[in-house]
Amino acid sequence: MDYKEEIAKLLKKELKLNIDFLQLIEVPPTPEMGDYALPCFTLAKELKKAPQQIANELAPLFKSSWLDKAEAKGPYINFFIKKSCFFEDVISKIQKEKSNYGSSKEGKGKNALVEHTSINPNASPHVGRARNALIGDSIVRILKFQGYKTETHYFVNDVGKQIAMLVYGAGKKKVTFSGLLQLYVDINNKVKENPELEKEVFSLLNKLENGDKATKQKFKAIVDTCIKGQAKIFGELDIKYDFFDYESQYLWNKRTDEILKMLKKTGKLSEDEEGRMVLNQEEYSLPTKAPFLVLTRADKTSLYPLRDIAYTIDKANRAKGKNIVVLGEDQKLYFQQVNSALDLLKFKAPEAVHYAFVLLSDGKMSTRQGNVVLLEDFMKDAVSKANEEIKKRYGKADLKTAKAIAYGAVKYAMLKVANEKNVTFDMDTALNFEGETGPYIQYTYARARSILRKAKKVPAKADYCLLSADSEKKLLVALCAFPEAVKAAEAHYRPTDIAQHILDIAQAFNEFYHSCQCLSDCVEPKLRDARLLLVSSTSIVLKTGLSLLGIDAPEKM
Repeated sequence: MDYKEEIAKLLKKELKLNIDFLQLIEVPPTPEMGDYALPCFTLAKELKKAPQQIANELAPLFKSSWLDKAEAKGPYINFFIKKSCFFEDVISKIQKEKSNYGSSKEGKGKNALVEHTSINPNASPHVGRARNALIGDSIVRILKFQGYKTETHYFVNDVGKQIAMLVYGAGKKKVTFSGLLQLYVDINNKVKENPELEKEVFSLLNKLENGDKATKQKFKAIVDTCIKGQAKIFGELDIKYDFFDYESQYLWNKRTDEILKMLKKTGKLSEDEEGRMVLNQEEYSLPTKAPFLVLTRADKTSLYPLRDIAYTIDKANRAKGKNIVVLGEDQKLYFQQVNSALDLLKFKAPEAVHYAFVLLSDGKMSTRQGNVVLLEDFMKDAVSKANEEIKKRYGKADLKTAKAIAYGAVKYAMLKVANEKNVTFDMDTALNFEGETGPYIQYTYARARSILRKAKKVPAKADYCLLSADSEKKLLVALCAFPEAVKAAEAHYRPTDIAQHILDIAQAFNEFYHSCQCLSDCVEPKLRDARLLLVSSTSIVLKTGLSLLGIDAPEKM
């Protein structure tokens, strides 16, 4: 039984107000204040009474077979669920549903398309770019968990100026994935010193758009090398893609010409004084001094925004449900410009999930300038440090566990921060086995599994009324609220909701672990059974929560 929903129903029945009571109900900070609470401030506006008066008048009216009492406390009504009902419902549901516990299955029969990562194929990805992939991958996992048939797309910008610069810089040499970054930095520096070289770069782009076979092959060789390298790095982090969509297809399939014809019919497309095709977006009041989106060069060859509009329309036609794209916060204005073009053409824009930056001590990373920390090197360093910590704790190295801890540490440190906030990453903090970290939650899971191994057998059922300690009840309340955290994460595309909630569960479990014995002979057998089922339920939920963030749950640490 979802007690929060049941309380909302009682409120609806008594008050008959057009209010979403479910959104108002809270979980109090301590068990003494009840299992759930209703702040009466919103009701005060509707009922024209003081919040405290409303609480006093309403509290005695709530009666139900599962409700122990409803108590007015200042401007709040605190709801106390009957222990026997609450404990049995939570643990029985987890034990029955196992790894499916927390899923509403609301996506069953529905589709979702998620485009994420989509970084330029011009070098090995740096740590800052990884945040896009980590957020996107977690959103995909959450949607699949909720029952959506989900496909993951990666849009490969394989025909842009940056790739042309790499092709020009490579000449006739065969380039390796590891050498791409230095090549990219070197050619950027050369063009800065000698701007005339830029004409050679644009000449390559012109040949490409005109279908020159040799040029097409050069571009393809560079892009294939990069995409294979990038996919391998993200694959190591268990991030996978269903489709790599190539921008170049929009050079060959004439979709950009179709889009230009469609835009021309709106009366908003014109040629500027330089001969470029531009889209007038003045009516959309975008925060830009130049309310024109440039779609072609003077020679009428397409620019990225035009190809992106064509691609986004194709995605909209394919999506048949949720259509999501993960973008950096620096793409907000550009996304608004593309949306305005889509609106003119009567197409629905995708839902954008914007994220802020991962910072170095001297600011934002830039591939062009070369002041980056490569994700591959970063992860190797994390694994090495995790292995050293394992060796220090247990006397021997364990590479498999070290990888699980290191990757989990990096993912959790990125995902626990709200999408819109910057991440300032500190490796030592992220790898700490104590505090608000991935390893802390993994260690808590391993601790729970260790208890269950020592117990050898977990009972099928127990008398949950015996769970009377505050730490037991606090843990059960946290476990009960897990589905709600998943629902919020899905609704707002916000993995941080799950990251924070499994931290709350881990902290509650460790309080329980230190205050309640599970295996001691002095523990009464029936109480022991109830506590073991609580431990088992915690391990199930922690593993599920970690998996939704793309983090492994080691059995031993």
